[in-house]
Amino acid sequence: MQTILGSGGAIGTNLAKALTAYTNDIRLVSRNPKKVNTNDHLFPADLKKKEDVFNAIKGSEVVYVTIGFEYKLSVWQQEWIPFIHNVLEACEKFNARLVFFDNIYALNKNSISHITEESPINPSSKKGKVRAEIDRLILNAINDKKIDAIIARAPDFFGSEKKQNSLLMNLIYDNFKKGKSAQWFGNAKAIHTMGYTPDLAKGTAILGNTVDAYNQIWNLPTSDETLTGKQWVSLFANEMKTKDKVSVLPSWMLKLLGLFIPVLGEMYEMSYQFEQDYFFDSTKFKKRFNYTPTSNREAVKEIVQTLSSTT
Repeated sequence: MQTILGSGGAIGTNLAKALTAYTNDIRLVSRNPKKVNTNDHLFPADLKKKEDVFNAIKGSEVVYVTIGFEYKLSVWQQEWIPFIHNVLEACEKFNARLVFFDNIYALNKNSISHITEESPINPSSKKGKVRAEIDRLILNAINDKKIDAIIARAPDFFGSEKKQNSLLMNLIYDNFKKGKSAQWFGNAKAIHTMGYTPDLAKGTAILGNTVDAYNQIWNLPTSDETLTGKQWVSLFANEMKTKDKVSVLPSWMLKLLGLFIPVLGEMYEMSYQFEQDYFFDSTKFKKRFNYTPTSNREAVKEIVQTLSSTT
C-alpha cells in the first residue's frame, strides 16, 4: 500500500497518477478524497487528529505527505509541527517509509540564487522557521534510525490542476484570460524557476520507489531554463495569442493589498523570492535517474491546451 496524505491538491492528484507505474494499491487520504485512478482506496480523515493520522498510515509501505494547510502563519504554527510529530511516530510504529514533499522556505534568502540539496537550512521568514523545524524533525528521525525518509524539495509550481493555488497561474494565466495585463511582483527581470506539477509528481513517485534514494534530501526535477518573470509572461502570451503586457507591482504592495486580500498579506514575508534571482538546481535528480523535465515552453503549451479543452 502506498498512501498519499493530502491527496486532493495539484501534487497529490498528479502523484496518484504517477504511482500507477509502480502499484495499483494506492490509498488517497483527505477530508473528502476522490478517486484519481479506478482502483484507488479512499480514506476520509481529519489529518489534524492523531488517531486519523495513525489509521491512515497503518498498513502503508510508503507514505507521501503532500498536504497543504491553509496559507496563514498562525495556522502553520499551530498545525504543522503536531502533524509531523504524528506522521513520524506512525511511520516508525508501522515501519512505513516517508516521502515529504517540501518547498524551499527553510532556506536562507541569500541561498535562493542557486538552490541545491546542500543549501543550508537557515530560514529568513516566520513561515520558513516552521518549515525548517519540520525538516529538522525529519532529519533527526533519519539520523536516529527511527525511519527511512526523503525530503523532496520543489520550487514554486504551476499546472492545469488546482490553478487557484499557483501564483504563476493567478498572476499571468487568469489575468490574460480576463483580457487584462499579466501581473508580477518585485523584479520582473529576475530569474524565477517554476516546477511543472506532472514532473514534480513523477519525481516524487520515482524517489518513493527507489530504496537507495532514502535518507537524503532531493531537489525534484525542473527545467534548467533561466526564465525571468517577464519571460514567463511572454511564454503565456504567445500560447494564449494575446499581447505581451505585464504590470509589475512593488513587493510592499503585497502588504497593502493584504488588507483586502489576506493571502497576499501572508505572502509579504516571502516577497524576497521575487526581488532576486531564484534558481532551483535539480542536477542530482536528473543525473541519478536520467530524467529530462518538460521544457517550460512545452509545459505552458500543455496547460493552455488542457484548460482550453475543459472550458
